[in-house]
Amino acid sequence: MKKSMKSMARVAGMFILVVSALTLQAQNIPEFPLRIAVAGMTHDHVAFILNDTNNRAIKLVGIFEPNRELVQRVTGSFHFDPGLIYDDLDRMLDQVKPEAVAAFGSTFEHLAVVEACAPRGIHVMVEKPLATNLKDAERMYTLAKKYHIHLLTDYETSWYPSTAKSFQLLTDSNFIGGLRKVVVHDGHQGPEEIGCSKEFLEWLTDPIRNGGGAIMDFGCYGANLMTYLSRGQEPISVTAVTRQFKPEVYPKVDDDATLVLSYPGFIGIIQASWNWPFGRKDMEIYGENGYIIAENNRDMRLKNRETGKEQSRQVTSNDVAVFENPFTYFAGVIRGKIIMTDYDLYSPENNLRVVRILDAARESAGSGKTVSFR
Repeated sequence: MKKSMKSMARVAGMFILVVSALTLQAQNIPEFPLRIAVAGMTHDHVAFILNDTNNRAIKLVGIFEPNRELVQRVTGSFHFDPGLIYDDLDRMLDQVKPEAVAAFGSTFEHLAVVEACAPRGIHVMVEKPLATNLKDAERMYTLAKKYHIHLLTDYETSWYPSTAKSFQLLTDSNFIGGLRKVVVHDGHQGPEEIGCSKEFLEWLTDPIRNGGGAIMDFGCYGANLMTYLSRGQEPISVTAVTRQFKPEVYPKVDDDATLVLSYPGFIGIIQASWNWPFGRKDMEIYGENGYIIAENNRDMRLKNRETGKEQSRQVTSNDVAVFENPFTYFAGVIRGKIIMTDYDLYSPENNLRVVRILDAARESAGSGKTVSFR
């Protein structure tokens, strides 16, 4: 009877969460738009916010970017007001007074953005990962806590209905039973091969400004997802192997990485590469009684002992609680309408752990030995 009551409470809680999230999305979260500025434009994903002109949840009020050639090119492509552009970050923050900043420079520059924003009480969202190393990540986390700002890290897979549905099914322990293995594949043919901009390539293939190659660019996805799926657990150990299959293209960094994360109850395998024959972001979750496979943002394959055969399912934000726009989500957090847990995909606690995992992975790949966390 107690088990039944707990199960009913869990299902009721999920139902309330789904309805609440979908209601918030329908209302577009804030009653008035979030005044947001952009710090840096060398990350090609800046197009996400520059293309988001119809989003009533945000209002773009300033852009910091000192590279004049890049500014001219991007301004011509997206046709925004050139009066929004500043070549000095502090001056932009003081004159525009944004409520929030989205960082689209190199990962190495994330710390400088938080150092400028936090004392001013300006919330920050950076592109994944949080930082290039644990020291910088810890400094950013400390500043966010000291000045009471939100510090989010944005991953494409955080927007996926399939990610939210996978977590929901895993939480319902009757579906696949106890977690045993998670396998995450992320990457593409390579940043050069898919045509990333020269400014993006300059730092993405630099061991200091990116912290590594594919291990940082795509290894972070798996570490973020496993921290989420395990509800914040820390791995016992990390073992990693990196390769340079294309040293003539990427002479300074790895272009392929495999990470094995050992947890108390399950194994996590992360395959991050700039050598896939096509772009991919997919995840396999195996339990005692079944599996969940998220093939992309919407398509899933499910099987457990009860069903006996594999089922294909396509999920959307109408089926599960997820915000498919990161800036709307950011606005909701700042307005207090979304409360993040410590292991949420965007949360600073999750992403501090991600950087610790990546640090351990680089150490393991360099030494050829497993790195223990305990």
